[in-house]
Amino acid sequence: MTNKKLTIYEKTYEMIRDMIFTGKLTNGEKIVETRLAEQLGVSRTPLREAIKRLEQEKLIRNNQISNPTDQDYQDIFELRILIEKYAIVKATQFFTDDDIKIMEDLVEIGYTGDSEEVMEANKLFHEKIVNATKNNFMIETFNQMQSIIYLFRKTVLYQKRPGLIDEHKEIVLAMKDRDGEKAERLIEDHLKADLEFALYYLRR
Repeated sequence: MTNKKLTIYEKTYEMIRDMIFTGKLTNGEKIVETRLAEQLGVSRTPLREAIKRLEQEKLIRNNQISNPTDQDYQDIFELRILIEKYAIVKATQFFTDDDIKIMEDLVEIGYTGDSEEVMEANKLFHEKIVNATKNNFMIETFNQMQSIIYLFRKTVLYQKRPGLIDEHKEIVLAMKDRDGEKAERLIEDHLKADLEFALYYLRR
């Protein structure tokens, strides 16, 4: 799987996001654009775009850093579960054989890829399911969770949550069998396991 070249805006967004998650930017800290732009080596235009996106993702509020709480994580995952349960039923109904093949290929990367490839495959796996809704509001809401989803994805993959890719495989098999009820149950169990596992490590 080839990696797309990130734009300056995307790199700036990722740098600030990671600074928040690693504690280099602390809860309640006020953002001083000139200082942060100089620190990151970027102009203020991509910086402002990145800040705007992080505001949508609730990591910046009122021009201050807003580190997520356990309750924030749980609230976001409750919403994510609702969206993906609805989405998986749609995907099971309407995915073509080619769509299923793409999902199978993403599962295979989960078994054989390096850490960066597995991260990207995991991201695409869930995005493809959500996009099956054809519901722009749901897709936009899901996209606004991406920072938190990224943090959890990174935690469960780097800490090697047992059964993670096997669960993806079972989900795809249920979709292939056009068993929406089973797929819905599997995606819910999968996401709840991600939440429980990641919170254990994030609390340490």
